[in-house]
Amino acid sequence: MSRGVHKILVLMSARAGLGKSAGAITRAVRRYWDQPGNELTFHSSMSPDDSRRQIERARHNGTETLLIAGGDGLVNSVGPELLGSALALGVLPTGSGNGFARHFNIPLNLDRAARALASARRQNIDVGTANGRPFFVTCGLAWDAALVCSFEKSPIRGLVPYFLAGAIEYFAYERQPFEVLFDGSETLRFPDPMLFTIANLTEYGGGAKIAPQAQADDGLLELVVIAGQDFNRLLASFNRLYDGTLDQHPGVLSRRFRQLDVHRARPAPIQVDGELVATREADVAIRVLPKALTVLVPEAAKKR
Repeated sequence: MSRGVHKILVLMSARAGLGKSAGAITRAVRRYWDQPGNELTFHSSMSPDDSRRQIERARHNGTETLLIAGGDGLVNSVGPELLGSALALGVLPTGSGNGFARHFNIPLNLDRAARALASARRQNIDVGTANGRPFFVTCGLAWDAALVCSFEKSPIRGLVPYFLAGAIEYFAYERQPFEVLFDGSETLRFPDPMLFTIANLTEYGGGAKIAPQAQADDGLLELVVIAGQDFNRLLASFNRLYDGTLDQHPGVLSRRFRQLDVHRARPAPIQVDGELVATREADVAIRVLPKALTVLVPEAAKKR
Protein backbone atom coordinates (compact mmCIF):
# COMPACT_ATOMS: atom_id res chain seq x y z
CA MET A 1 0.00 0.00 0.00
CA SER A 2 1.40 3.38 -0.98
CA ARG A 3 1.94 6.09 1.55
CA GLY A 4 -0.70 8.76 2.01
CA VAL A 5 -3.70 6.45 1.56
CA HIS A 6 -6.69 7.50 3.72
CA LYS A 7 -8.59 4.39 4.81
CA ILE A 8 -12.30 4.78 5.49
CA LEU A 9 -14.60 2.10 6.92
CA VAL A 10 -18.34 2.56 6.28
CA LEU A 11 -20.63 0.66 8.67
CA MET A 12 -24.32 0.37 7.83
CA SER A 13 -26.91 -0.66 10.41
CA ALA A 14 -29.68 -3.09 9.55
CA ARG A 15 -31.79 -1.35 12.25
CA ALA A 16 -31.58 2.17 10.76
CA GLY A 17 -34.84 3.82 11.73
CA LEU A 18 -35.49 5.50 8.37
CA GLY A 19 -34.95 2.31 6.43
CA LYS A 20 -32.26 3.61 4.09
CA SER A 21 -31.01 0.86 1.82
CA ALA A 22 -27.39 -0.19 1.71
CA GLY A 23 -27.38 0.80 -1.95
CA ALA A 24 -28.51 4.36 -1.23
CA ILE A 25 -25.90 4.73 1.52
CA THR A 26 -23.14 3.32 -0.67
CA ARG A 27 -24.01 5.63 -3.56
CA ALA A 28 -24.09 8.73 -1.34
CA VAL A 29 -20.72 7.93 0.25
CA ARG A 30 -19.05 7.08 -3.04
CA ARG A 31 -20.31 10.29 -4.62
CA TYR A 32 -18.31 12.46 -2.20
CA TRP A 33 -15.70 10.15 -0.67
CA ASP A 34 -14.49 8.08 -3.63
CA GLN A 35 -11.58 10.42 -4.32
CA PRO A 36 -7.91 9.88 -5.17
CA GLY A 37 -6.05 8.89 -2.00
CA ASN A 38 -9.16 7.47 -0.30
CA GLU A 39 -9.67 3.73 0.21
CA LEU A 40 -13.30 2.87 1.00
CA THR A 41 -14.48 -0.32 2.67
CA PHE A 42 -18.21 -0.98 3.16
CA HIS A 43 -19.72 -3.37 5.68
CA SER A 44 -23.36 -4.14 6.55
CA SER A 45 -23.39 -4.77 10.28
CA MET A 46 -25.76 -7.46 11.50
CA SER A 47 -25.10 -7.04 15.23
CA PRO A 48 -23.20 -4.90 17.76
CA ASP A 49 -20.60 -7.66 18.08
CA ASP A 50 -20.14 -7.64 14.32
CA SER A 51 -19.61 -3.86 14.39
CA ARG A 52 -17.08 -4.13 17.19
CA ARG A 53 -15.11 -6.77 15.31
CA GLN A 54 -14.97 -4.59 12.21
CA ILE A 55 -13.77 -1.59 14.20
CA GLU A 56 -11.08 -3.59 15.96
CA ARG A 57 -9.84 -4.77 12.56
CA ALA A 58 -9.95 -1.20 11.24
CA ARG A 59 -7.89 0.10 14.14
CA HIS A 60 -5.22 -2.49 13.51
CA ASN A 61 -4.97 -1.85 9.78
CA GLY A 62 -4.53 1.92 10.06
CA THR A 63 -8.06 3.07 9.19
CA GLU A 64 -8.41 6.79 9.96
CA THR A 65 -12.14 7.40 9.54
CA LEU A 66 -15.25 5.45 10.51
CA LEU A 67 -18.51 6.46 8.84
CA ILE A 68 -21.62 4.92 10.34
CA ALA A 69 -25.11 5.01 8.85
CA GLY A 70 -27.53 4.77 11.73
CA GLY A 71 -28.84 6.60 14.76
CA ASP A 72 -27.87 7.28 18.37
CA GLY A 73 -28.13 3.58 19.23
CA LEU A 74 -25.41 2.75 16.72
CA VAL A 75 -23.29 5.64 18.01
CA ASN A 76 -23.60 4.14 21.49
CA SER A 77 -22.73 0.69 20.18
CA VAL A 78 -19.57 1.62 18.28
CA GLY A 79 -18.43 4.66 20.26
CA PRO A 80 -16.83 2.77 23.16
CA GLU A 81 -14.53 1.02 20.68
CA LEU A 82 -13.17 4.40 19.55
CA LEU A 83 -12.38 6.01 22.90
CA GLY A 84 -8.84 7.29 23.10
CA SER A 85 -8.06 6.32 19.51
CA ALA A 86 -7.22 8.45 16.48
CA LEU A 87 -10.04 6.84 14.50
CA ALA A 88 -12.56 9.63 13.76
CA LEU A 89 -16.31 9.00 13.82
CA GLY A 90 -18.61 10.47 11.19
CA VAL A 91 -22.37 9.92 11.44
CA LEU A 92 -24.71 9.60 8.46
CA PRO A 93 -28.04 10.05 10.28
CA THR A 94 -30.50 7.32 9.31
CA GLY A 95 -31.96 6.74 12.79
CA SER A 96 -35.23 7.75 14.40
CA GLY A 97 -34.11 10.65 16.58
CA ASN A 98 -30.56 11.44 15.46
CA GLY A 99 -29.71 13.54 18.51
CA PHE A 100 -25.96 13.18 17.93
CA ALA A 101 -26.16 14.35 14.31
CA ARG A 102 -28.56 17.18 15.11
CA HIS A 103 -26.24 18.57 17.77
CA PHE A 104 -23.43 18.90 15.24
CA ASN A 105 -25.72 20.21 12.48
CA ILE A 106 -25.07 17.21 10.27
CA PRO A 107 -27.75 17.33 7.53
CA LEU A 108 -30.49 14.75 7.94
CA ASN A 109 -30.59 14.22 4.18
CA LEU A 110 -28.28 11.30 3.39
CA ASP A 111 -26.67 12.82 0.31
CA ARG A 112 -26.06 16.20 1.96
CA ALA A 113 -24.71 14.51 5.09
CA ALA A 114 -22.14 12.55 3.05
CA ARG A 115 -21.08 15.74 1.30
CA ALA A 116 -20.82 17.74 4.54
CA LEU A 117 -18.76 15.07 6.28
CA ALA A 118 -16.36 14.79 3.33
CA SER A 119 -15.04 18.29 4.13
CA ALA A 120 -15.57 18.14 7.91
CA ARG A 121 -13.04 19.07 10.57
CA ARG A 122 -11.99 16.70 13.34
CA GLN A 123 -13.00 17.61 16.88
CA ASN A 124 -12.33 15.87 20.18
CA ILE A 125 -15.48 15.71 22.29
CA ASP A 126 -16.35 14.63 25.82
CA VAL A 127 -18.01 11.33 26.68
CA GLY A 128 -20.13 10.52 29.72
CA THR A 129 -20.19 7.26 31.66
CA ALA A 130 -22.90 5.77 33.86
CA ASN A 131 -21.45 3.14 36.20
CA GLY A 132 -18.65 2.82 33.68
CA ARG A 133 -20.86 2.46 30.60
CA PRO A 134 -20.18 5.22 28.03
CA PHE A 135 -22.89 7.47 26.66
CA PHE A 136 -22.51 10.13 24.00
CA VAL A 137 -25.80 12.04 23.88
CA THR A 138 -27.93 11.57 27.02
CA CYS A 139 -28.49 9.28 29.97
CA GLY A 140 -31.86 9.11 31.76
CA LEU A 141 -32.67 7.71 35.20
CA ALA A 142 -36.38 8.41 35.78
CA TRP A 143 -39.47 8.69 33.52
CA ASP A 144 -37.05 9.44 30.70
CA ALA A 145 -35.73 5.88 31.09
CA ALA A 146 -39.12 4.25 31.64
CA LEU A 147 -40.51 5.55 28.36
CA VAL A 148 -37.64 3.82 26.51
CA CYS A 149 -38.81 0.56 28.05
CA SER A 150 -42.26 1.08 26.51
CA PHE A 151 -40.79 2.33 23.22
CA GLU A 152 -38.70 -0.80 22.78
CA LYS A 153 -41.87 -2.88 22.84
CA SER A 154 -43.14 -1.09 19.73
CA PRO A 155 -42.67 -2.98 16.43
CA ILE A 156 -42.05 0.30 14.59
CA ARG A 157 -39.53 3.09 15.02
CA GLY A 158 -40.00 6.84 14.80
CA LEU A 159 -41.24 9.77 16.85
CA VAL A 160 -44.93 8.81 17.02
CA PRO A 161 -44.38 5.56 18.99
CA TYR A 162 -41.85 7.44 21.13
CA PHE A 163 -44.49 10.00 22.13
CA LEU A 164 -47.01 7.22 22.74
CA ALA A 165 -44.50 5.49 25.02
CA GLY A 166 -44.03 8.75 26.90
CA ALA A 167 -47.78 9.08 27.40
CA ILE A 168 -48.07 5.52 28.68
CA GLU A 169 -45.25 5.97 31.19
CA TYR A 170 -46.60 9.37 32.25
CA PHE A 171 -49.37 7.45 34.01
CA ALA A 172 -47.46 4.26 34.82
CA TYR A 173 -44.10 5.54 36.08
CA GLU A 174 -43.65 5.35 39.86
CA ARG A 175 -41.54 8.25 41.08
CA GLN A 176 -38.95 7.77 43.81
CA PRO A 177 -36.60 10.06 45.77
CA PHE A 178 -33.09 10.79 44.50
CA GLU A 179 -30.10 12.09 46.45
CA VAL A 180 -27.20 13.46 44.40
CA LEU A 181 -23.68 14.55 45.20
CA PHE A 182 -22.15 17.11 42.83
CA ASP A 183 -18.38 16.93 42.32
CA GLY A 184 -17.93 15.43 45.77
CA SER A 185 -18.93 18.63 47.56
CA GLU A 186 -22.64 19.51 47.36
CA THR A 187 -25.64 17.29 48.09
CA LEU A 188 -29.15 17.91 46.75
CA ARG A 189 -32.28 15.87 47.39
CA PHE A 190 -35.13 15.48 44.93
CA PRO A 191 -38.24 13.94 46.55
CA ASP A 192 -40.01 12.86 43.35
CA PRO A 193 -38.21 13.75 40.10
CA MET A 194 -40.22 12.93 37.00
CA LEU A 195 -37.40 13.67 34.61
CA PHE A 196 -33.74 13.16 35.49
CA THR A 197 -31.48 13.43 32.46
CA ILE A 198 -27.74 13.82 32.16
CA ALA A 199 -26.80 15.43 28.86
CA ASN A 200 -23.50 15.45 27.04
CA LEU A 201 -25.05 17.10 23.97
CA THR A 202 -28.06 19.37 23.52
CA GLU A 203 -30.53 16.94 21.97
CA TYR A 204 -32.74 14.05 22.94
CA GLY A 205 -33.38 13.61 19.23
CA GLY A 206 -36.17 14.58 16.90
CA GLY A 207 -35.38 18.26 17.52
CA ALA A 208 -36.08 18.09 21.28
CA LYS A 209 -33.41 20.17 23.02
CA ILE A 210 -33.19 18.87 26.59
CA ALA A 211 -30.00 20.83 27.42
CA PRO A 212 -29.87 23.82 25.04
CA GLN A 213 -26.57 25.16 26.41
CA ALA A 214 -24.66 21.86 26.51
CA GLN A 215 -21.26 21.91 24.86
CA ALA A 216 -19.50 18.88 23.46
CA ASP A 217 -15.95 19.75 24.52
CA ASP A 218 -16.08 21.77 27.75
CA GLY A 219 -15.20 18.88 30.08
CA LEU A 220 -18.63 19.03 31.73
CA LEU A 221 -21.93 17.18 31.67
CA GLU A 222 -25.30 18.78 32.42
CA LEU A 223 -28.00 17.50 34.76
CA VAL A 224 -31.60 18.41 33.90
CA VAL A 225 -34.26 17.71 36.54
CA ILE A 226 -38.02 18.31 36.49
CA ALA A 227 -39.87 17.54 39.70
CA GLY A 228 -43.17 15.71 39.66
CA GLN A 229 -45.17 18.76 40.75
CA ASP A 230 -43.63 20.88 37.98
CA PHE A 231 -44.06 18.39 35.16
CA ASN A 232 -47.71 19.16 34.47
CA ARG A 233 -46.97 22.90 34.28
CA LEU A 234 -44.20 22.22 31.80
CA LEU A 235 -46.55 20.29 29.53
CA ALA A 236 -48.32 23.58 28.88
CA SER A 237 -44.96 24.99 27.72
CA PHE A 238 -44.07 21.97 25.59
CA ASN A 239 -42.77 24.21 22.81
CA ARG A 240 -39.81 25.15 25.02
CA LEU A 241 -38.40 21.68 24.41
CA TYR A 242 -38.10 22.55 20.72
CA ASP A 243 -37.31 26.27 20.67
CA GLY A 244 -34.18 26.02 22.86
CA THR A 245 -35.61 27.74 25.96
CA LEU A 246 -36.37 24.77 28.23
CA ASP A 247 -33.56 25.72 30.61
CA GLN A 248 -35.19 29.13 31.15
CA HIS A 249 -38.37 27.67 32.64
CA PRO A 250 -38.52 28.06 36.46
CA GLY A 251 -39.60 24.43 36.85
CA VAL A 252 -36.39 23.12 35.29
CA LEU A 253 -33.17 22.70 37.25
CA SER A 254 -29.97 22.60 35.17
CA ARG A 255 -26.55 22.05 36.71
CA ARG A 256 -23.17 21.35 35.12
CA PHE A 257 -20.70 19.01 36.75
CA ARG A 258 -17.72 16.71 36.26
CA GLN A 259 -18.91 13.89 38.47
CA LEU A 260 -22.29 13.07 39.90
CA ASP A 261 -23.11 10.36 42.42
CA VAL A 262 -26.78 9.44 42.39
CA HIS A 263 -28.53 7.44 45.10
CA ARG A 264 -32.05 6.25 44.31
CA ALA A 265 -34.42 4.62 46.77
CA ARG A 266 -34.55 1.45 44.67
CA PRO A 267 -32.96 0.02 41.50
CA ALA A 268 -34.54 0.91 38.16
CA PRO A 269 -33.48 0.74 34.51
CA ILE A 270 -31.56 3.61 32.94
CA GLN A 271 -31.36 4.71 29.32
CA VAL A 272 -28.15 5.58 27.53
CA ASP A 273 -28.51 7.22 24.10
CA GLY A 274 -32.01 5.82 23.78
CA GLU A 275 -30.99 2.25 24.67
CA LEU A 276 -32.42 0.63 27.82
CA VAL A 277 -29.96 -0.75 30.36
CA ALA A 278 -31.26 -2.98 33.14
CA THR A 279 -29.46 -2.53 36.45
CA ARG A 280 -29.73 -4.11 39.89
CA GLU A 281 -28.05 -1.10 41.45
CA ALA A 282 -29.86 1.83 43.00
CA ASP A 283 -26.71 3.97 42.92
CA VAL A 284 -25.40 5.39 39.66
CA ALA A 285 -21.99 7.06 39.29
CA ILE A 286 -21.87 9.56 36.42
CA ARG A 287 -18.46 10.69 35.15
CA VAL A 288 -17.09 12.67 32.22
CA LEU A 289 -14.20 11.60 30.03
CA PRO A 290 -12.87 14.88 28.60
CA LYS A 291 -12.27 14.93 24.84
CA ALA A 292 -12.16 11.15 24.67
CA LEU A 293 -13.75 10.74 21.22
CA THR A 294 -12.73 12.18 17.85
CA VAL A 295 -15.66 13.09 15.59
CA LEU A 296 -16.20 14.69 12.19
CA VAL A 297 -17.99 18.04 12.42
CA PRO A 298 -19.15 19.84 9.26
CA GLU A 299 -17.32 23.10 8.63
CA ALA A 300 -20.64 24.92 8.38
CA ALA A 301 -21.71 23.71 11.86
CA LYS A 302 -22.37 26.48 14.34
CA LYS A 303 -19.92 26.66 17.25
CA ARG A 304 -21.54 25.23 20.40
